[in-house]
Amino acid sequence: MKPKLVLRLAALCIAVHLIGHFFGHFSWKETPDPVKQEVIRQMTGPEFEFMGVMRSMGDYFEGYGLILFVVYGMSIALILSAARYSDSYHDIARKVLTPIGIGYVAMGAIEFVYFFPFAGFISLAAGALIILAIFLNG
Repeated sequence: MKPKLVLRLAALCIAVHLIGHFFGHFSWKETPDPVKQEVIRQMTGPEFEFMGVMRSMGDYFEGYGLILFVVYGMSIALILSAARYSDSYHDIARKVLTPIGIGYVAMGAIEFVYFFPFAGFISLAAGALIILAIFLNG
């Protein structure tokens, strides 16, 4: 299998994760469960001073979720860009892709512990595919 194809598959994994994250992120406050509603009310109601501004825990949760959109989009762009140059500049591509691959393996492990298996699996798969592409490219 060619490294370009493997990298495209990794980017596809991250795109699937981004789409799932999109639906989860914009619906996290909507639930019929009264216990969850109370937790959401507590997260979004009380505000505390953080570094000179008043924010709720819900604001931070919301902000971290939005930051992940940027991270996923940037990752996809970097992976596809490195895939285009993997044949002619494989040394540079390897240097760019190595921390991304390791990072996605780490993200997968964290997601297994703190989130849910599908998120963990998709990040782990993306990281493993990136690392595989690095080895296939020499």
